[in-house]
Amino acid sequence: MSDPRIVVVPDAAALADEVSGRIERAASEVPPDARFRLALSGGHTPRATYERLARRDAPWSRFELYFGDERLVPQDDPASNFHMAREALIERSPLAERQVHRIPGELPPEEAAAAAAADLGGSAASPPCLDMILLGMGPDGHTASLFPGAPELDVTDRITVPVHRPEMPQPWRVSITYPVINAADRVVFLVSGADKAETLARAVNGDRDLPSGRVDPVRGELTWVVTEDAARLL
Repeated sequence: MSDPRIVVVPDAAALADEVSGRIERAASEVPPDARFRLALSGGHTPRATYERLARRDAPWSRFELYFGDERLVPQDDPASNFHMAREALIERSPLAERQVHRIPGELPPEEAAAAAAADLGGSAASPPCLDMILLGMGPDGHTASLFPGAPELDVTDRITVPVHRPEMPQPWRVSITYPVINAADRVVFLVSGADKAETLARAVNGDRDLPSGRVDPVRGELTWVVTEDAARLL
């Protein structure tokens, strides 16, 4: 395997070290008077990355944190992506409250999506250019809250959308869309687990039936940081 976009690490601990280091280096490359705009991923996999990042000597005053998606639950609900990020990163680092732009999960879906879009700035015609977006991937190939076969995959006229998945414990969500993802300077996938191996092989080859396979930054850099068990079919 010689694809420079793919970085294979031994295990979840090594993944956390690799990605947190990438975040620290990218933030350090931003001029001192500029902002490092980072969108966080939710789910289980990135938690260790956030805990490791909080222990690094990063240029914290430059950070502006956003979220790639959020479940519409109160911010203190354990299912909230913000709640996880607060426990793993925000409360363990020198970040100030004004540097954290959470998606207001306590609002109705359209209002939450509108608030998130206003916070990000820009529009679908001129999407906000984030310095880095972290993405996870589910065994079904979903990323952020963009799911296989969902209408949100084809949205090009909004930068955030409400998402309804009635089969899930938290059925309403808000997600960024591909105009935002593909405008980023850096997109980094974090993928861990043998159960994702088959899907990962399809996604890195650009299988558009998978939401993860549709990620294709226009000018930016796409990197897959994956554990050995997830990479066994690459």
